[in-house]
Amino acid sequence: MSELISSRATTTLGELFRNYDGPHFAIRLWNGWTWKSAPGDGKAPACTIVLTTPKALQTLLLHPSQVALGEAFLAQEIDIEGDLFSVFEIAEHVLRRPVSLRQRLLRGLGALGYALTHGRIHSRRRDRESIAYHYDQPPEFFRPWLGPTLVYSCAYFQNDSDTLDAAQEQKLDLIFRKLRLQPGERFLDIGCGWGSLILHAAGRCGAEADGITLSREQAQVADQRIVGSGLGDSCRVTLRDYRELDPAQRTYEKIASVGMSEHVGLRNLPRYFDLAYRLLEPGGVFLNHAIARSAGSAPRGTDSFIRRYVFPDGELVTLTETITAAENAGFEVRDVENLREHYARTLRCWVEGLRRHREALLERVPEKTWRIWLLYMAGCAAAFRRGDIAVYQVLLSKPDHGDSRLPLTREDWYRSKPRPAVREDRSPLHPVAMG
Repeated sequence: MSELISSRATTTLGELFRNYDGPHFAIRLWNGWTWKSAPGDGKAPACTIVLTTPKALQTLLLHPSQVALGEAFLAQEIDIEGDLFSVFEIAEHVLRRPVSLRQRLLRGLGALGYALTHGRIHSRRRDRESIAYHYDQPPEFFRPWLGPTLVYSCAYFQNDSDTLDAAQEQKLDLIFRKLRLQPGERFLDIGCGWGSLILHAAGRCGAEADGITLSREQAQVADQRIVGSGLGDSCRVTLRDYRELDPAQRTYEKIASVGMSEHVGLRNLPRYFDLAYRLLEPGGVFLNHAIARSAGSAPRGTDSFIRRYVFPDGELVTLTETITAAENAGFEVRDVENLREHYARTLRCWVEGLRRHREALLERVPEKTWRIWLLYMAGCAAAFRRGDIAVYQVLLSKPDHGDSRLPLTREDWYRSKPRPAVREDRSPLHPVAMG
């Protein structure tokens, strides 16, 4: 690069990152020229942003957005060397610049075009398409980094030394302690994933467990795990939309929904909680585990990398909006717990697994898919760390004429030891070979 261009690039980048106070980093262009955010301080940069094409530099300087920068990463026009998590503080600084009216209009037209093609947001057809887009990857893509539990939600770390597998088992135990699930009770998991929660309910707690999902891949794997665990007489999974559940046909003593209500949408939350209330027996308990946005975060409908490439119609609501909808349906709020730090740590474990098993995963999915998941999880970890989003377990009860049927304190959640497996020779979490 000539001295003139080098000087101009140095001036432009210096202006772009004026008042930047995050981790030290470097930018390296396709021809080897390198700029450092803190030259002369003697410290190694936390990461180096590698721009492999002139187009990538133009995106960074002139047209930065979550989507544009993310797409450049997917196309390998931008790459990261070093600490992937630190790059999100850098991106946050760049994205603080105002968005022009023209850019907002283009994004709005793009959203309208998607709606005309795929149907109204949160219609049953569009929800099925959105769920399939995210979850219907080959099962072998998930197992290496999720581990044998196949739990794709926030883990629960009791100690710094806990492994991811141990923390996921602890999360399952915690859910059923909060629900106080008893042998013989009917349990429903709304959005059951690969079946870990219903297998735990039937195998560890002796419950009659039903699960529903919109993902064909997940339902197939859950069925295989149920057969392999010998729990077919007490554990079932159905490919079904939550709106198709009928309280006249079957009701439950306990219900859980883990990482599903993010797909419901604010407009449908009243219907979601009203249905859960009617599905629950008097004196029953419902645990809703979901990610929530902070009240001061970006407004709903904002174009983002995650909405474009990960969860097409995912919609995060605030904790207040969730509780309001639940109470309007008739529920009584019994407990709220924020597991924000636990999810940041869970995501870091998943990112480490994605990186560690990269070669094996690329035999199952394209490079672009792997990079989407890597960027999405690292970005979410950064958002949880900042507090832009959190994950809450909200315990709701349906009192029976004022009787909640619950103890006066929560002491049994933490003092009691996990229940022994009902069928110790048929562990529901034992990995089942798939295909």
